Amino acid sequence: MSKQDFLVELGTEELPPKALKKLSAAFTDGIIDGLKDAQLSFDGFESFAAPRRLALLVKGLETAQPDQKLERRGPAVKAAFDAEGNPTRAAEGFARSNGVTVEQLEQQETPKGAWLVFRAIQPGLQTKELLPEIVSRSLAALPIPKRMRWGASRAEFVRPVHWLVMLMDSEVVDCEILGLKSGNTTRGHRFHANKALTINAAADYQKLLLEEGKVVADFAARRRTIKTKVNEVAAAAGGTAVIDEDLLDEVTALNEWPVPLSGQFDKAFLEVPAEALISSMKAHQKYFHMVDAEGQLMPYFITVSNIESLDPTHVVEGNEKVIRPRLADARFFFDTDKKTTLEARRENLKPVVFQQQLGSVYDKTDRIARLAAFIAEQEGGQPELAKRAGELCKSDLNSEMVLEFPELQGIMGQYYGAFDGEAEEVCVALNEQYMPRFAGDELPSNLTGSAVAIADKIDTLTGIFGINQPPSGSKDPFALRRATLGVLRIIVEKKLDLDLRDLINHAIEGYKAQGVELPASEGLTETILEFMLERFRAWYQDENIPAEVFLSVMALKPSQPFDFNQRIKAVHAFSQLAEADALSAANKRVSNIMAKAGDLLIPDSVDAGLMSEEAEQVLAKALADKKVEVQPALEQRQYSQAMENLAPLKDIVDNFFDKVLVNAEDEAIRLNRYALLKQLRSLFLHVADISLLQKS
Repeated sequence: MSKQDFLVELGTEELPPKALKKLSAAFTDGIIDGLKDAQLSFDGFESFAAPRRLALLVKGLETAQPDQKLERRGPAVKAAFDAEGNPTRAAEGFARSNGVTVEQLEQQETPKGAWLVFRAIQPGLQTKELLPEIVSRSLAALPIPKRMRWGASRAEFVRPVHWLVMLMDSEVVDCEILGLKSGNTTRGHRFHANKALTINAAADYQKLLLEEGKVVADFAARRRTIKTKVNEVAAAAGGTAVIDEDLLDEVTALNEWPVPLSGQFDKAFLEVPAEALISSMKAHQKYFHMVDAEGQLMPYFITVSNIESLDPTHVVEGNEKVIRPRLADARFFFDTDKKTTLEARRENLKPVVFQQQLGSVYDKTDRIARLAAFIAEQEGGQPELAKRAGELCKSDLNSEMVLEFPELQGIMGQYYGAFDGEAEEVCVALNEQYMPRFAGDELPSNLTGSAVAIADKIDTLTGIFGINQPPSGSKDPFALRRATLGVLRIIVEKKLDLDLRDLINHAIEGYKAQGVELPASEGLTETILEFMLERFRAWYQDENIPAEVFLSVMALKPSQPFDFNQRIKAVHAFSQLAEADALSAANKRVSNIMAKAGDLLIPDSVDAGLMSEEAEQVLAKALADKKVEVQPALEQRQYSQAMENLAPLKDIVDNFFDKVLVNAEDEAIRLNRYALLKQLRSLFLHVADISLLQKS
C-alpha cells in the first residue's frame, strides 16, 4: 500500500484566542478518529494552530483503504433447496440481496449443519474520496458555543473562513467545505507577508510559512519561543517575569510572529495594590508583569507584539500610552473605595440576593459570622475575631475595584480592612475565606481564616441542600463538590478537631434564627454528611488507597474529617500486614454469623463457665488482654498503633475457628461463643469494619 502526506488547513479571520488550543485539539482529534474509523493507517501527525488558521499534517497516510473480506451467512442448506434440489425462495432471496445467483453462493459446514454463505472481496475506497467527509465531520463537531454567518454565505463557523488547503503530497484533494473550494494556496502574516503562498508539497507547509510567510504555525513552538524571550527581556531589565500559563496560552493564540518588548509605567502607580495593577495589565492588555529579587512588583511590563518593527521604541511608547489610563483607572477605583469602610459597605449587601429562598448576601454574612465564631471557639481560637471577619467577609463585593476585577474579591477586602484599622488576623481572613480556590491551592494561614472559610462553605452546602438543589450528574451550579473538598482539606491538613455533624446542625440553626425555612429539613444533617464524606472516595483514590479501605471506614461514618483520615491511614497500613487478610476474613465470617443470628439477643459479656474448649478460652483471654492494651491508643486516636497491636490475634482466631464449633447444639454454649465473636468484632470496629477489606 502506497503512502502520502496529507495536509489540511482552514484559513479564517482571527480565531478566539482563549479557545484556540481547544479548537485545534478537537479539530485534530476529529480527523484522526475519522481516519482510524475508516481503517486508514498513518505514520504520525502534527497539528498547527495560529490566529488565522487551523491545520493538520498527517504523515505517511495510506492512499486507499485495505480491501475487506465480506462474509454473510444465509439460510441452512436444508431450507435453501427442496427435495428435488431446486433453490427455495429463501435461497433466491439471500442471493438476490447480495447481488449474485444461487450458483455463486458457497456452502459452509458447521457442527450444526451446512449453511449457504456469500463471500466476496470489497475493494477499499481511495483516501481522497474519504477525506472531505472526514474533515467536514470534524469541523462540524468543534466545540463552538455559537456559530456565525457572514456575507451571503449560508456556511457557519466560529469566524468567517477565507481559504482551504487540502493536499495529498502535491495533489489537491478536490472538494468544497464551508463554501470554500480546496486548493494548495495559503496566506502569510497579515502585515509582514500578506500574500498568497503556494504549497508545492504537504510536507513543506511549516517551513514555507516560517521562511516566506513570517508565521510560526506550530502553537507549542510559538509558546516556547514567547516564554523564552519574555524571560530574556525581563532579565535584561533586571527583573523576573511572572508567566501565568493561561495568559501565555492566550498571548500565543494572539500572535503569529511574536516579538516580546519591555515597557515601563510611572512608579507612583505602585502605591496601588499590586494585585490590582497586575489584573489590569493581564485582563486588558495581555501584559506579563515583572518582580524584583524580593518578589515585589516592578514598574515594568512585557508586551508581545505580532510584528517585528523596524523601530520597536514606537511600539513600546504606544503600549506605555495605553497602559497609563488603565492603571490610572485602577488607582481611581482604589482611592474611591477607601472613602467607604467595609462596615458601611456591608449595609449595601442587604438588597443583594444570595439565593432567592435563602436571603441576601448580608444575611449570609450574619450566618457565616455566627458559625465562624462557633468554629473558633471549638478550636480554642478567638471567636470575636472570627465573628468580625465573618461579618465583613463579603463587603468588598460592591467595591469599584472588585466590580471591575471580580477575581480580586477577598484580596481587596484584606487591603480595605487594613486601611479601616481592622485587626490583622481579620484582614487576612477576608482574603483567605475563599481558600482553597482550586485543587492544590494553599490553605488559610490562621485559625480565623480557616473558621471563616469553613463557615462560608458549610453555610452554602446547608442552604442549597436545604432547598432541595443538590448537585446532580455533572451539574453543580453552586460548586458544592469543590466547597466540600475545601472544607475537608482545611480540617484534615490543619488537624482541626471539628465534627461535620455539629457544623451542619449549627448552620441549620443559623437559618432558623433568621426565619428561613429549609423545605428539606427532615434528615438534612445526615444527607449533607453522607455527601461530604463521600467526597473522600476520590480523595483517597488519588492517593492510590484501595476502595476497600475507604469503605471499611465509611461504614462507621466518623463525622470528624481529621479522625476519618487517621482511620484511613491506619487501616491502609494494617491492610498491608501479613495478618490482615486472615483477620479481615475472620471478621467477615463473624459478620455473616451475626447477620444470620438475626434478632437473637447476643450477650455483651462471656461466661467462662460455659467454655469447654481450650481454643475458646485462649481467645477469650487474648481479647480481654488486647482490650486493655489498645484502650490507651484508641483514646488518643493512635489508630495505627491499635491496629498493629491487634494483628497478633490472627493465629489465635484461626485456631479458634479450626478447633471450635461455633454453632453448638446447646443454645447457651452457642450464644456464649457468639458473644466471644462479638467481642472480637467490636475490638476492630473501634477503628473500622475490616470485614469490608475482603474483596469477594
